[in-house]
Amino acid sequence: MTFMAAKFTPEVLLSAPRRSAALPNPSGTRALYTVSSYSFESHSKTSQISVLDITSGQSQLLLEQERISEPTWLSDDDFLYLRGNDEGTTSLLVTRASSHSTGGYILASIDAAVSNIKVKKLANGSFALAFTALASPEGRLVNPGEKKPYSTAKVYSSLFVRHWDTWLTENRSSVWYSALEKRGNKYSLAAKGFVNALAGQDLECPVPPFGGSGDFDIGPAGLVFVSKDPKLCPATYTKTDLYFVPLTTFTESSPPSPKIVTTPGLEGYTNSPTFSHCGQKVAFTRMRNKQYESDKPRLLLLPDISDLGKVEEFYATDDGEGGWDIRPEGAIWSADDASLFVTAEQTARTLIFSLPAKPADAKDLPSVLKSPDGSVGAVRQLADGSSKLLVTSSSLVDNSCFSVVDPSHGTATIISSISKQGKTFGLSRSSCGDITFKGAGDYDVHALVMRPSSFNHSKKYPLAFLIHGGPQGAWGDSWSTRWNPAIFAEQGYVVVCPNPTGSTGYGMALENGIKGQWGGRPYDDLVKCFEYIAENMPYVDIDRAVALGASYGGYMINWIQGHPLGRKFKALVCHDGVYSTLNQWSSEELFFPIHDFEGTIYDNRAGYEKWDPARFVNEWATPQLIIHNELDYRLPITEGLSPFNILQSKGIPSKLLMFPDENHWVLKPENSFVWHREVLGWINKYAGIDQDQDQLAVVESMTKATSI
Repeated sequence: MTFMAAKFTPEVLLSAPRRSAALPNPSGTRALYTVSSYSFESHSKTSQISVLDITSGQSQLLLEQERISEPTWLSDDDFLYLRGNDEGTTSLLVTRASSHSTGGYILASIDAAVSNIKVKKLANGSFALAFTALASPEGRLVNPGEKKPYSTAKVYSSLFVRHWDTWLTENRSSVWYSALEKRGNKYSLAAKGFVNALAGQDLECPVPPFGGSGDFDIGPAGLVFVSKDPKLCPATYTKTDLYFVPLTTFTESSPPSPKIVTTPGLEGYTNSPTFSHCGQKVAFTRMRNKQYESDKPRLLLLPDISDLGKVEEFYATDDGEGGWDIRPEGAIWSADDASLFVTAEQTARTLIFSLPAKPADAKDLPSVLKSPDGSVGAVRQLADGSSKLLVTSSSLVDNSCFSVVDPSHGTATIISSISKQGKTFGLSRSSCGDITFKGAGDYDVHALVMRPSSFNHSKKYPLAFLIHGGPQGAWGDSWSTRWNPAIFAEQGYVVVCPNPTGSTGYGMALENGIKGQWGGRPYDDLVKCFEYIAENMPYVDIDRAVALGASYGGYMINWIQGHPLGRKFKALVCHDGVYSTLNQWSSEELFFPIHDFEGTIYDNRAGYEKWDPARFVNEWATPQLIIHNELDYRLPITEGLSPFNILQSKGIPSKLLMFPDENHWVLKPENSFVWHREVLGWINKYAGIDQDQDQLAVVESMTKATSI
C-alpha cells in the first residue's frame, strides 16, 4: 500500500530532501551541494552530490552512493569528496563535474572516519588540504572500527566522564593536513600521508560535541584552530582559545607547536576563525565569561598573524559590555578584505550584517544586507574577486533556498528553492505571522505564529503552545525536522512560539534575565503570552489548548504542571525535560547550572530548590506525555522516569515514550516518525482534533514501536 500525502505530514517532513549549503566554484558559475533523503518504503537513506548552474538555477545529479559527503572544488570543474566505508575507513576521491559518471579516482584511503575537509590554493599552485579525525594519545589516526577490548569497563578519576551521548575515551579529535599537487590530469599528495597538526599537544579540535569545520581555517600562512584550555576542567569551564600553526607548504612532516592568540579580558568560548584573502588577518569571535556558554560573542580582529598578542575588538566600550548588542556567529571577508559580512540572530531571523574590516573604521553599527525570507545558514563569496555572495537559507515554509546577494546594489536574487514543493502541501508565507506583547516587566516579548494552510478567520482553532529549549535559545524563522511548527498547524492548530526571557536575538538584557529566574520571569512571560492570545486572537480556542516543550522547554512543561497556567491546557508534552533542578549535577557540563543557578549546589542549594518542579507535584493534574532517551547524558533518563512515575501514581492520564538509541534529540527517521505519531496522537486526542484514519493506519503499518 502506497500512501500519497495530501497535506504536510510527518512522513512528508522526514522524507523531504535535505540539501547542504551550496559551495560555489572559483568562477562562480556552478555550486556543489549534497542531498540526503529517507524512504519509509525501503527504510533506507540515499546520499547524492549535485551541481547547480548559478545562471539558470537548474541542478544536475552528479553522484548517488552511500555515505558520500562534503564535495569541495579544486578548480572550476574538478572536485574532491569523501566516501565512508564499512571498515570505518574513508576514501578521498576526485572527479569532474563535467564527466562524473565514473565516480572519479581515489586520491587517498584513510584508516579513520574523516570529516570537515577544507582546501586552499597556495601561491605555488599546490593545494593545502585539512580535515579532522580522531587521534590516539600518541597522535596517530584512530579507526573506531578497530578491535574492541574484551572488557567494557570504564574507569575514571576526574570530572567529565561523558559528554552529550558518549562516554569519553583517551582519543581526541585533531586537525590533519597535507598538500595536493596536480600532475597532468590527476591530483596526488605532495607528501606521504597526513600530518597531525596537534600531535604532542593536550589540545582537541573540533571542540565536542558540536564543533565542526568552523572551528579551524587554513590559509597561506598556516592554520588556525580553536581548542579547550587543557589547564581547566571542561565540566566547569567554557574557555576555548585560538591557536596558530605556521606552515608554508603544508608538507612539513613536523609542524611547529601551536601558538596561542591572546585576548586580555575575554576568556570564554572562541569560535569561527576565518583567514582574510591575503592570509595575514584573522576574524573570529570570543565570549568574555569562562563559565557561561551563552555569553555574548565579541567580534575580534587579529590584524597580523605574525603578532598574536595584538587583537582588536569591534565596538569595544570602556565598561567591557560592547556597543553592539547582538551575537555575531561567523564572518567572511569581502573580495578586497575591506569589509566583513557577519551572520547574527535578530528578532527570530539570522541576518547578514556588513561592516568595515578594521575596528577603527567601524564607527556606526553594522548595516543589514537584503536576504530572502527566513534565516541565513551559510554565506560564501560567489566567485574569486567577486563582490557578490552565495547565500544558503531556510524559513518556516522552505527547507532550503540558494540565492545571490549583491551588497553593492542591495539585492537578493533567489536561484533555487524547495518552497515550490512545500506549496504542493499548502505551505506559504501567508500562514506565518508574529505577535508582540508586554512581558512580566518593562519589556516586550515576541512570538512567532503559524496558522493552518486552510485558515479561516471566522473559525476557531485549538492552540498549540510551543516552548523552546536552551533556555538561551529562540524560535526562529527557519526550518526544522525536529520541531516544525507547520506540522502542528497542518493538524489544525494555531501555533504560537513565544521567545520569553532567556531567548537569544533580542538583546543581552532579555537573554541574561533568566539567570536565577528559571521558573520566574520566563513563566510570567508565558502567562502574559497566553493572556494576550485569549484577548487578541479571537480565532484561537484557548479552551482546547495544548502545550509542548523540549529540554528547558520540557522543564517549563513540568513547572507549568505545578502552577496555575498548567490548568489552562488540555494536555502537555515534555521531551527530555528537567524533572528536578536538584538533579542538574547528574549532567556533564556543570558550568551550565553553576551559571544559571548562581553557584554550585553545595554553595547555593536554595537557588536550585526555588525553581524545582518536583516541589509542586501535589498540584499536578493535566494529562502529560513524557519522552526521554537513554543516550541523553545532558538530562539522564531518570528525569523522564520520575515524573512519569509521579503521574501514574497520582492517576493522571500519562504516557512514556523512550528511545534507547537516541540522545537529547530524536534524529533517526524511523524513530522521529514514531515521535511525531505519539506526540500528534496525544495532543489531538485532548484537543478534540479528528485524525485521518486512513493515514493513521499507514503510520501504524510503517512503525513497529513496542507499546505496553
